[in-house]
Amino acid sequence: MFLSNSEKQKVRNKYIKFIKSQEVLSEPFRDKIGQLNKFYIPISKMIYKNYKTKKPLIIGLSGGQGSGKSTISNILKIVLKELFKLETVIFSIDDFYQTLHERQKKARRITPLFSTRGVPGTHDINLLLNCIKKLKKKKFKATKIPRFDKSMDDRLPKKKWQNIKIRPSIIIFEGWCVGVTSQNKRDLLIPINKLEKKEDSSRAWRIAVNQEIKKNYKKVFSLIDKLIFLKVPSFKKVFSWRLLQEKKLKISSGGKKIMNETEIKRFIMFYERLTKHMLKTMSSKAHVIIKIDNKHKLKSIKFIK
Repeated sequence: MFLSNSEKQKVRNKYIKFIKSQEVLSEPFRDKIGQLNKFYIPISKMIYKNYKTKKPLIIGLSGGQGSGKSTISNILKIVLKELFKLETVIFSIDDFYQTLHERQKKARRITPLFSTRGVPGTHDINLLLNCIKKLKKKKFKATKIPRFDKSMDDRLPKKKWQNIKIRPSIIIFEGWCVGVTSQNKRDLLIPINKLEKKEDSSRAWRIAVNQEIKKNYKKVFSLIDKLIFLKVPSFKKVFSWRLLQEKKLKISSGGKKIMNETEIKRFIMFYERLTKHMLKTMSSKAHVIIKIDNKHKLKSIKFIK
């Protein structure tokens, strides 16, 4: 596809403008144009080549907490619009968390650990499937996508949901556990951290989460046409990146209460088992693998046919 110099410049300008809006003093984006040319344009070309006009293409974007999923999704949306004239809708699996009331109800029924959002079993899968179904319909009607307020730990009222008025060409579905597969029963025997050892000694939580992946989440992930995996250096990095995420959340939420370091350390324990499992298994399942270095920069990209 031939691109004029003016088209290229327009993409660069919008990309740079967005990047600057996301930067924080402690972590500026490095080699901005180099990253655009090495990562975002090639991925957008791959998406464009796989798009068929009859139905939206669903792109799964998966990666550990704080790996940059939201930023990457929005950059891809800019490039797809400016270079290929493709309308893109982005939503996160986080926006489909069950309400606080629903999680508390589940916590009383199975284990108190389900009151904490995050793992499979804390999302409204029927709502998610219904939204995807509506977005893919030929006779498209305006569709509302839920929004979840992490500072309140609850779903926002419907009047504040994202309203999609145009049928998208591309759907970017991002989330920390997007594409995750279930574990073998023997892998659930040994607790992976203090949380599991002290609060899930019966393994009720681990087993229930695993069953949710097998039974319900598999239905959603089977709808993904192309899966992109952001491979973080290690689970240890998740803590510092999650801390940065909380600082950004405080700014975007107008200074609402956020988690402190002690709370974050406990919170990420809920994610540890599946994050480590995905680091081991996703390389054989994803269509695109992007490695992220210790400085939070995109390091390398691999396309798998």
